[in-house]
Amino acid sequence: MQILLLQAVKRVYFFSYFLTFFIMKFLISLLLSAVAVFAAAYIVPGVEIDGFVTALIVAIVLGLVNATIGLLLKMLTAPLNWLTLGLVSLVINVLMVLLVDNFITGFSTNGFWAAAIFALVLAIIQSFLGVSKD
Repeated sequence: MQILLLQAVKRVYFFSYFLTFFIMKFLISLLLSAVAVFAAAYIVPGVEIDGFVTALIVAIVLGLVNATIGLLLKMLTAPLNWLTLGLVSLVINVLMVLLVDNFITGFSTNGFWAAAIFALVLAIIQSFLGVSKD
């Protein structure tokens, strides 16, 4: 009986340790994404953001939109994406940024090209910061 109780305690401890690890990894990734959004909005002319809280909200919404609608569009356009060597994927990312622009009031882009440059700069900053897409 004591052995079973000890094994159960070990499993709970093991689960809580890994749950804490993944939550911390998610929160750090979210904060780094918000920093990347804030920095990209500062660098790119034609993109304005109200503050860091708005950048955090934009990072959350952009992640959700890319994980749902963006993924669906990328799967549907995979053959065309292959033919254009990834250009369609860039256009889809720009459309996702424009979609988030319509959702969030403190975040604005001045058209397609500002959103395109923003998407490129955001991808570059996220790669330097090590933000994973997991």
